[in-house]
Amino acid sequence: MAEIQPFRAFRYDTNRVPLDKVLTQPYDKITPAMQEQYYAASPYNLIAIEKGRVVANDSPENNVYTRAGQKVREWIAQKILVQDAAPGIYVYSQEYLVPGTHTRKTRIGFIALGRVEDYDAQVVFRHERTLSAPKADRIELLRHIHAQTGQLFMLYDDPARRVDTLLEEASHASAPQELRDEFGVTHRLWPVTDVATIRRIQNAMADEKLIIADGHHRYETALNFRNESRAAAGVNDPYAAAEFAMMTFVNAHSKGLTILPTHRLVRNVANFDFDKFRNGVAQAFDWYSYPFQNPEERASAYAEFRKDLEGTNHGRRAIGIYPGGGAFYIFLLRRDADLEAMLADVSEAQRGLDVVLLHRLILEKGLGIGVEAVAAEQNVGYEREMDAALAAVDRGETQLACLLNPVRVQQVADIALAGDVLPQKSTDFYPKLLSGIAIYHVDGRVAGRADARSSQ
Repeated sequence: MAEIQPFRAFRYDTNRVPLDKVLTQPYDKITPAMQEQYYAASPYNLIAIEKGRVVANDSPENNVYTRAGQKVREWIAQKILVQDAAPGIYVYSQEYLVPGTHTRKTRIGFIALGRVEDYDAQVVFRHERTLSAPKADRIELLRHIHAQTGQLFMLYDDPARRVDTLLEEASHASAPQELRDEFGVTHRLWPVTDVATIRRIQNAMADEKLIIADGHHRYETALNFRNESRAAAGVNDPYAAAEFAMMTFVNAHSKGLTILPTHRLVRNVANFDFDKFRNGVAQAFDWYSYPFQNPEERASAYAEFRKDLEGTNHGRRAIGIYPGGGAFYIFLLRRDADLEAMLADVSEAQRGLDVVLLHRLILEKGLGIGVEAVAAEQNVGYEREMDAALAAVDRGETQLACLLNPVRVQQVADIALAGDVLPQKSTDFYPKLLSGIAIYHVDGRVAGRADARSSQ
């Protein structure tokens, strides 16, 4: 069962600092340019904690991690960061424009503590594999700051929208904290301290299985920190602070959920010949071209190509291909393609993913780009924006742009709950959860369900 607990978050005092000057995107989305922009925005910007500057004379006594720990202590002492008086959960909504469209959505969830569970407990499920370097970085930071500044993004299955209804009711009770981020996303936060409401949400979540949508490295960091804390204490206190992690919970049936595709850029393929490549995958794919000879024709061809790529294609799965040279292409899976035979070592759920068709039937069989080359990013790069992927081909920086439709939420859930993982960079949940909108001080104990009103 999923155990949810309220907590006393530390939050920025908005009488001292404006939120839009101090909050950041998650650490793994912060580019060097963004890092500098955040530093310039405010001396209290979370960047100094979330992803501080590494300097040449760093030492074991003075480095990015020790400086982050010092900032946390200073800002709490200066009351830049103030702890809420009572434990609560935090209704969190994000209103946004879906990139590349005119569609506006609102995603609503809630921030609370969730018990950190080993995967084999069958409560928390992953859909990605993790890398050692990001986990080493995050746990070293956590050891020094004893705080979680970013939230884990968790999905739960509530088709009746029981929790959503409670969240909507709670959000009507007060005015929210509100800010607009650098991507035009409006974030709103409502603290909820009513014990009865918290208990109803806890009860509604009790039988849920949780799927990590975003934050796999941070979740496994929380697991490792929990185990370190248990070993250091010599006892297993089920309500020690390290037994929990700060999470944002979103209903998998929410209409506000958006997954963006991550397109692939193919480069450094020796003796690349598009016609030979196209013929080489003909056993699995039919193809259709959208030719053009000038900018006006290109715009028209692109509009038709994109409409067809994102359409139903009479039930046939489609992958966009752009080699430059005056035409867009759609590769449609042949009706007689025997995927069970072609991908005998792949599960049925995995065979349902367009990204698997791309990697196994186009990149591997069509271009000879195997798993090791993909992992090393020798021949394959990644780009979220379709227009940017096309532009890379036009500039001669890449030989081929492979354009995907997004994975569906249900596909993510089915694969995760079956104990499987998706290929690398298959999902991009948008928008990201802001770091610093709530901060969990991983110290002391968490109030148990018997006394939701006591402080942690």
